[in-house]
Amino acid sequence: MDLDHRETVALRVARALADPTRFRLLRTIAAAGELSCRELVARLPVSQATVSHHLKVLADAGLVTVRQEGTFHLYRAVDGALEAHGRALAALARARSGGTR
Repeated sequence: MDLDHRETVALRVARALADPTRFRLLRTIAAAGELSCRELVARLPVSQATVSHHLKVLADAGLVTVRQEGTFHLYRAVDGALEAHGRALAALARARSGGTR
């Protein structure tokens, strides 16, 4: 993976996590294991449309996965995604500073 692609991926994840509502959604999903959009709307003071939008951003960043069960879309936090993001940031910092650790 070239540096530009790694930077793009890291920025996508960072932007997804920077929004307080998305961060709360991710934390809520991770704590519960798996939740539908409807269940998230019931737990957080935001509209269904807002939750759906934020879930798409989290999914596009690789932080949650979605599966369909009947008419429901169920969201689950991706195991190890935050740790991988931390490693990617460290690698980018080393590359920028010329380090090889």
